[in-house]
Amino acid sequence: MSGTRPWHRRAGTAALSGVTALIMIMILGAIAPSAQGAPRGRSSSRTPSPSANPSSVSSPASSARPSAGAARQVPLLAYFYIWFNPSSWNRLKIDYPLIGRYSSNDVSIMRQQVKMAKQSGITGFLVSWKDTPVLNRRLAALRSVAAAAGFKLGIVIEGRDFYGNPMSTRKIRQSFGYLATNYGSDPVFNIFGKPLVAWSGTWLFSTRQLTAISKAYGSKLTILATEKQPDDYQLIAKLFRGDAYYWSSPDPRHTPDYASKLVEFSKVVHQHHGLWIAPAAPGFDARLLGGIRDIRRRRGQTLRLELNAAIASSPDAIGLISWNEYSENSEIEPSNEYGGTALKVVAAVEHARAPVVRDFNSSDPAGFHAGASQLVILCVFLLLLGGSIAIVVKRR
Repeated sequence: MSGTRPWHRRAGTAALSGVTALIMIMILGAIAPSAQGAPRGRSSSRTPSPSANPSSVSSPASSARPSAGAARQVPLLAYFYIWFNPSSWNRLKIDYPLIGRYSSNDVSIMRQQVKMAKQSGITGFLVSWKDTPVLNRRLAALRSVAAAAGFKLGIVIEGRDFYGNPMSTRKIRQSFGYLATNYGSDPVFNIFGKPLVAWSGTWLFSTRQLTAISKAYGSKLTILATEKQPDDYQLIAKLFRGDAYYWSSPDPRHTPDYASKLVEFSKVVHQHHGLWIAPAAPGFDARLLGGIRDIRRRRGQTLRLELNAAIASSPDAIGLISWNEYSENSEIEPSNEYGGTALKVVAAVEHARAPVVRDFNSSDPAGFHAGASQLVILCVFLLLLGGSIAIVVKRR
């Protein structure tokens, strides 16, 4: 028939079209997960929990937390670290922030961190600090950022040195004095009537040492202990306004008596009319530091369970461990490894809207994340598509 291609040419063209369509399907399948902003890295190989939907917060959370119009709103405070220098990221790290390997001197990074945290429903940061010129300067900068955003700050005074040994009481006293003098009347630090200060490592100090600090600054600051056992807090309860328990490594599914310990701790603290800050963490892995525990995140399920347990203990605040503790891998800050999953869980509990984390990834175009293997497939597709078009044109 005049003007009709022979059957073998039609078949060849159809085959080429089929190959092209098949490759297109492969490309879309490879790119789609990244385009949706899914977490990348090792977490992609982990088996998702059956209840991995961040919006599926279990009933204890919804029933225990007051609504926005209730008289008492429980603050959600994330532990925050201002130790980072550019060289910090070269040591004992397996995950990195999506906003880049920052320095804690960078005020623009602070603004992004405060913005993401507040948008997700976090009330403030509990800032790990001690009295040094560098950290004092960073704390002042963070205070200005928080004040501009209507965001709260509390302080965790580090009572231990780099090796975990107790610091001198002279140095501890100096740190408390600095806070009382510079921030004693600052509303940014006023969470429970006065600036909130947790003394990390109180179990390493004698009753006499604890009493000296408490008497000197207890009237100016809300000082919390950081004891690990209810019975230990009982012994020093009269010296403190409560306890901030930093428990980052339990597994809510397998740690014996995990939830009941939080309830018991709360009971003891409240019997002494103290403030109870209950811990909650998304996961934990400090094996690079010599630890042996690896608590998997289970695509947000670990954090959901720990938030529920914290809420069930009737806390005065929840201490979220942590915003950016990358050495122990308890960070909830959007990261290369876990994306923004943790902030989605937090936002669901707080009835807030989590930030779109791809907007904070400066290394990829917004809304599109393509790995090396995906780019190779794309190049192959383009070459085959160009070849098929050239063959069809030549045959015509």
